[in-house]
Parts: sequence; structure tokens; C-alpha cells
Amino acid sequence: MNKVILVGRLTSDPELRQTQSGVASCRFTVACDRKFADKNTGERQADFISCTAWRQTAEFITRYFNKGKLICIEGTLRNNNYQDKNHPEITHYTMDVLVDNVEFVGGKGESGGNGGGYQNNGGYGAPQNNYNNNYSAPPQQAAPQQPAAGNDSMSYGNLSDFEEILSDGDVPF
Repeated sequence: MNKVILVGRLTSDPELRQTQSGVASCRFTVACDRKFADKNTGERQADFISCTAWRQTAEFITRYFNKGKLICIEGTLRNNNYQDKNHPEITHYTMDVLVDNVEFVGGKGESGGNGGGYQNNGGYGAPQNNYNNNYSAPPQQAAPQQPAAGNDSMSYGNLSDFEEILSDGDVPF
């Protein structure tokens, strides 16, 4: 299986390009912090990973992301090689990530306040609604609680809505 998931910051503004046949693409570099700091300097090291996106994904990245913004990408690792123009006997090898999916990371300030998208805290966030509505939500009412009896520190609420099951013979699972 070849699957890559990266979270990092863009090192420059992605630039949208088009092939001669009109297919959109962009190349960009993501700086991903390593987990631990350097023992000698105390600074965190980073890896700079080249990425390539095509079509609508490329257009989305160039529209909503710029230098320094956090980005989460999902894709596949690609191995490329080419001959040096000045020294034909030398072959250069590169590794790039071919981007399949992109998501916003961080809060509203980190993602540019674009609205929509996903806020991924740890990679498994739920979609966030960032629309500005001109109404306020109704006030939340607290659930009624019964006082705890005796030394029992837990409150079970109102249990009158539940009936006791004497046998699990009729349970459908």
C-alpha cells in the first residue's frame, strides 16, 4: 500500500500552471516538523517535502492556501528520476507526493477564514460550519436533576421513562 498523509506549512505560495492541453497543476513544498528537537541546539528539525497536485485539487490549493498556512494532504509517494543536462552520465532521483486530497488544518485564523472545509484536530475532525448567520441560537435548558440519595455521589436523573427488562429472551440481537 502506498499512502502518505502530511500535515505541515507551505514554504511558498502555490502557483497554478496549466499544461498545453489546459490541465491545471501546481507544485509546492510542505515543511513538516519532526517529533523531537535537536539535542545540541534545542531547535526542531523539519523535512521539506515536494508535492504535486492536478486539476481541481490544484485549483483549490492555489485559491485557498498561501505561504505559511497549515495544510493536510493525502496522496501517494512517487519516485522520479532524470538525467543531468550538464552531465548525462549522472542520474538524479527525487521523491514527490502526488496529492489526492487536501484539508484545512487549525482554527479559523490558520485556514484563512474561508468557511467550510474541515477543521482536523488530530486528523479526525467533523466538518465545521463557518458561515456567519444573523440569528442567535436559542438558549440551552439544563436537564432536570434529582438530588442524590444518601452517600451516593452519582445522580441518575429521572428513571421513570425506563422499564425493567426481566429477561433478554425477547431482545432482537
